[in-house]
Amino acid sequence: MTTAPWRDPALPAVARVDDLLSRMTLEEKTAQLYGVWVGADTGGDGVAPHQHDMTTDYDWDELITRGLGQLTRSFGTAPVDPALGARALARAQRRIAAAGRFGIPAVAHEECLAGFTAWRATAYPVPLAWGAAFDPPLVEEMARRIGQDLRSVGVHQGLAPVLDVVRDPRWGRVEETIGEDPYLVGTVGAAYVRGLESAGIVATLKHFAGYASSVGARNLAPVRAGTREFADVTLPPFEMALREGGARSVMAAYTERDGVPASADPELLTQLLREDWGFTGTVVADYFGIGFLQTLHRVAGTPARAAHLALEAGIDVELPTVKYYGDALNAAVRAGEVPEALIDRAARRVLLQKCELGLMDEDWQPETPETVDLDSAANRAVARRLAEESVVLLDNPDGLLPLSPDTRIAVVGPRAADALAMLGCYSFPSHVLTHHPEAELGIEIPTLLESLRAELPDAKVTFAEGCPVSDPDVTGIEEAVARAAEADVCVAVLGDRAGLFGRGTSGEGCDVADLRLPGVQGALLDALVATGVPVVLVLLTGRPYALGRWHGRLGAVVQAFFPGEEGGPAVAGVLSGRVNPSGRLPVSVPQVTGGQPWTYLQPPLGLAGEVSNLDPTPLYPFGHGRSYTTFTWEDVDGPETGLGTDGSYDLSLTVRNTGDRAGAEVVQLYLHDPVADVTRPDVRLIGYQRLELPAGGSARVTFHFHTDLSAFTDRGGRRVVEPGDLELRLGTSSADVRHTARLSLTGPVRVLGPDRRMRCETSVAAAE
Repeated sequence: MTTAPWRDPALPAVARVDDLLSRMTLEEKTAQLYGVWVGADTGGDGVAPHQHDMTTDYDWDELITRGLGQLTRSFGTAPVDPALGARALARAQRRIAAAGRFGIPAVAHEECLAGFTAWRATAYPVPLAWGAAFDPPLVEEMARRIGQDLRSVGVHQGLAPVLDVVRDPRWGRVEETIGEDPYLVGTVGAAYVRGLESAGIVATLKHFAGYASSVGARNLAPVRAGTREFADVTLPPFEMALREGGARSVMAAYTERDGVPASADPELLTQLLREDWGFTGTVVADYFGIGFLQTLHRVAGTPARAAHLALEAGIDVELPTVKYYGDALNAAVRAGEVPEALIDRAARRVLLQKCELGLMDEDWQPETPETVDLDSAANRAVARRLAEESVVLLDNPDGLLPLSPDTRIAVVGPRAADALAMLGCYSFPSHVLTHHPEAELGIEIPTLLESLRAELPDAKVTFAEGCPVSDPDVTGIEEAVARAAEADVCVAVLGDRAGLFGRGTSGEGCDVADLRLPGVQGALLDALVATGVPVVLVLLTGRPYALGRWHGRLGAVVQAFFPGEEGGPAVAGVLSGRVNPSGRLPVSVPQVTGGQPWTYLQPPLGLAGEVSNLDPTPLYPFGHGRSYTTFTWEDVDGPETGLGTDGSYDLSLTVRNTGDRAGAEVVQLYLHDPVADVTRPDVRLIGYQRLELPAGGSARVTFHFHTDLSAFTDRGGRRVVEPGDLELRLGTSSADVRHTARLSLTGPVRVLGPDRRMRCETSVAAAE
């Protein structure tokens, strides 16, 4: 028996795919370009926008005779035991392989934003918490564990990470982002990609590109980002994750920029992504994104035209289910309305990836594990460590924290006794289980109330909810005030309820008009402060909220961004002192509820000044965070110097823990460009290093700066390094600068290509 060339693993993948394509009919080729979502809800409460009116019926048995590109969310659609789900997926894959002429299974994809979105899988902290930890190696380890869990049940592709840079914190999906700075997003996002890809999972970067810059922070609203903002803020995290992380897939954004939807933009998806950046993987549509070209953007009058625009732009795979890349597209190709070459181009990319995954090999077999543990002790240990590192101590002016072990504590607030207070909208319990109230959570999620009682067993802890998360019910405030008045300290646990499309206060489609605390939580906090009992404010949120109203009136402020299933013990550990807080803000905390949008990446006219009575200065700046120990920065080696526009410069300092307990300092390096061809942010992050130091310990950290890191997009659209003065600022936040090194760049303007340096490397050594 002669093996066909496309089955021969000894041949190059390109030769195998070319041979296979030559044997396929049009219908077999287009079948590789769409997914099928088995069990998707066609009612009104879906987990994707317009799911109810974009999902159609199909004949599964007939459809798979052509082959199939993808299977959508076999685990993430309804609660299913992981081992049973793995076996069901394996059966489906065998049916797909047996039904088609070529025996090729589908790529199975799942969401994995903050852990595998499956029943009984570990719910890790949300990406905003990853940013707060400033610890890429730990994020990489988390992603590796997520990837291993996905692979163990037969999944091939993960729809993460989100690399959108926060531009307006009122946007509902802020919790899904890593922060408001492109360097932080890029370095942490690339670490996540490395971890996922190291487990053999295809990482999918989203949402490409500009989604977070929507007008008025409304989900799917038009994007008004200018050319330079797009080039210098929006795009760098994607480029870094491709170059450094090795991501093999990209998801097109829902939004449009300057009248052109991302899903129909060949300059973005083909010229920039493939020709300029050299990307060779697959581009997938966001769920129903191709259909939205017809129904929401109205740049296509028919399904065939929408499919044509998407294919021409560079979208290879329609997700989540077949509608536009199926029969309507086939008919348009046969009628000469769509070139078959576009089908071949997309199918070649899809099949090359299947070849890489081993799905075209004759000996391929689906995974059929007997037992599956998606929430192992090792997973929970990583979840706990990341949660602990991500908690930010915003303020502790009089040292109220840590709490005394035998004190009287009134725990008050709608987030204190609810396990879902720890989870973001893409966790399985918040994303799916709300549609299955009969199902149990599937994982253990200690509440903060339970965790604090366990953490401080000798304390007298009482509880009152006070008010709901978002409903305007104030009837419980009186009881809450009474409990607080009886205590030595009140811990007010306030924040968000994650949800989808308005069913929560944070999450996809849960945008807000301003940044006041949800519901009547602000009134509850006012009443608690009025008792005169010291109040520790604990925020469990998916975005920052304005806290200026209470500044100077609180005993301490602790911020946690949906810290996951181990978040309760992590936050309780900070309150008790078992955990020394080390998180730093990945987003600024505003002073007032209005005056938005604002992030720290502002040119001079975006800062406070005499031209407006509105002061946008945040209450707590990007990078801010306090500790229970103290650090000194010594022996800074950064003399004023000159170097060429293609030069390097090392900046070193010694960090010493001068307190009586171990702790972590995050040294941050910012760039200030006094004069440039175009307006520039006053400061922007270009490097950072997290240092874990024992009491009395010290370390010497060196930042290896290259002038590429000062580059920006000039008036001609070129990325350039200009001659002139620069300042490198070492700080504990974007606003707290400890040391400044002044450089003078000489020589010609240097135009950078795609091989430019994007990362400021660091080295850490023992201090002398």
